[in-house]
Parts: sequence; structure tokens; C-alpha cells
Amino acid sequence: MTTLTPLYLLAAEKKSAEVTDWSARIAWVIGLALFVALVYWLMREGWKWRGRLQSDLPELAAAPDGFASDDVLLTLTGRYHASTTAGQWLDRIVAHGLGTRSRTELTLTARGLDVVRPGASDFFIPAEALREARLDKALAGKVLPEGGLLIITWEHGGTRIDSGFRSDQAAEHQAWVDAVTNLISPEAAKNLTRTTEGTAR
Repeated sequence: MTTLTPLYLLAAEKKSAEVTDWSARIAWVIGLALFVALVYWLMREGWKWRGRLQSDLPELAAAPDGFASDDVLLTLTGRYHASTTAGQWLDRIVAHGLGTRSRTELTLTARGLDVVRPGASDFFIPAEALREARLDKALAGKVLPEGGLLIITWEHGGTRIDSGFRSDQAAEHQAWVDAVTNLISPEAAKNLTRTTEGTAR
């Protein structure tokens, strides 16, 4: 006749084995920490290297005197995602803080676009430097739903730049495309309006 072992004795026997090789475990932890530090260092150096390659990009403009008293066409509160070389959505620009994601407040007037970024560098895009506004879904490796990004294309120091913004109210994006297009070329804005109305019909 088989004697059954009491359950409390079986439970007492199944304990985790005590760690005896502390040196191996500590070595693994140190190795992992060094690997993470190496990856971070490589990313940081790559960022600096890209910044040096883009050192020929001039300093960004600041809002002109009296801008605050201009008639405001539109304002937007949301996020600044990134800037890239126009037409190359993965070629991130990091010079002058353009690679830093941040909250942003945009103000558009007849004189241009003022980009205020708490915790990062503000900059101003004169109206004559604006080239295009459109809706897109991806920039600098960031992918959002269709139309989730407002892309403003502008020229600075001979370089065309795509800057991506996302409003807290995504429905505002189309109004910005229309307003910037109208500022660049009123005739182009009329054509855009006709095209939009035709599509709606």
C-alpha cells in the first residue's frame, strides 16, 4: 500500500533554488548596462554627426518686431514632430534644434508663421519663405493615421524643409492648408478650393 505524502510537505519541498553564483549574475547585469550605455552613446554621436553635416544651415529667424500686434489669420496648439529635407521623409534635420520634438503653438499672420516651442528653440518662417502646405501621415520615421500631420514646406538658406505639426484638434489641419496656400498664392488657393468642391460633389 502506497503512502501518500501530505500536500504541505510537497509544497515545502518546491522552493526556488538559492542563488549561489552571484558573480555570474552581477556580470550579466553589468554587461547589459554597458550595452545600453553603448547604444545610447552611439545614438548621441550619430545625432551630433548629423548636426555637423547640417552646420551650413543658417540660424533660424525670430519673430519680427511688432509681430504680436499683427492681424492673426490662424492659431494652433499641438505638437511639433520633426523637420526633414523636403521630399525625403527620413532625412531628419537636427541643426538649430529642429530635430527636437516638443509641444508647439503656431501663429499665422500675413508676415509669416511663428513657431513657439516650450522647452525647445522657437523659430519664425517669413511668408516669402513658405512654399507649400499639405496633409500627410509620416515624417522622420513617425507614422500617423492618414492626414494626421500638417506638413509646412519652407525654404531656409537654400534648403527646402518639411516641418511636421499635429494639432490637438486634427480637424483644424485642412484650414491651415487652405490659409497657408492662400498666403503663398491666392490664385493657387482658388484652384484648391475648386478642386475640393468638385471632389465633394
